Parts: sequence; structure tokens; C-alpha cells
Amino acid sequence: MPSPSTARRAIRTIAAFEAAKGLVVLLAASGLLSLVHADLGALAARLVRYSHLNPASHYPQILIDAASHLQTPRLVWLALGAIAYSLLRLVEAWGLYRERAWAEWLAASGGAIYVPIELAEVLHKPTALGLGVMAANVAVVAVMVMTLRARRAAQAR
Repeated sequence: MPSPSTARRAIRTIAAFEAAKGLVVLLAASGLLSLVHADLGALAARLVRYSHLNPASHYPQILIDAASHLQTPRLVWLALGAIAYSLLRLVEAWGLYRERAWAEWLAASGGAIYVPIELAEVLHKPTALGLGVMAANVAVVAVMVMTLRARRAAQAR
């Protein structure tokens, strides 16, 4: 069992990472909302040309077609979903930083949900990135479980 100061540092590191994820997704949602009244098909075509790709090729054409058919209500719903996810991550980060049990449960269960998916991905197509992400996620779950067990043991005394 790690010392309390080591556990606190680990939890605060996890809190900082969750906050960073929340901020990145919030920025992405802001970007989506800025595109609500834009011509996304033309924007995608410009992006493809700027990337020196052939717009008539299969994959660039898929991007252009998908962007052309993305309607404003769908874009707004995507942005709202991203904002909700971002707020969840930011609230979780605040709770972890303040050492709240509910945030530890949220971090443990949220991380545990992804482990089977990441494991399947690593078994299907092993990459260093996939292994690293899975290892980090397993470490987060392990830290949270150890913290919750220590909290329960302290309350039992």
C-alpha cells in the first residue's frame, strides 16, 4: 500500500489529467459550435485541398460528403454532448482534487468501463499507444480502488 502522500500525489495527477481532458473536449465543443452556420462541405473541401489530397479520391470524398450532410441540429447535439462530457470530467477532477469519495468511485468505474474495450483493441491490433493507454487506464482504476479500500478501512476503525 502506498504512503498517504504518494496516494495523494497520484490522485492529484489523475485529477489534473481529467481536467485536461475536460478542457480539450470543451475547446472541441466550442469549435463545433463555431461551425454551426458554416458551409461544412466547402470547409472540408478546402481542408482536403490544403492538405494536398485529391478531392476525387475515395477517403477525402467520404470526408467531404459527410461534412456536406452534417445538419446544424446534429452539430449542435454533438457540441452539447461534448460539453456534457467535458463538465463531467471537470467535476470529476474537482472531486478528486478535493478527495471526495464519489469522485473516486466515478474515476474507478469510468476507467473500468474502458478496460475491456481497450483490451479487445490491443488483442486485435497491438500497438505501443494502445498498450500505453490500457496500462494507464488500469493504473488509474488500481489507484482508485486502493484509495477507496483505504477510505473504507479508515472508516471501519
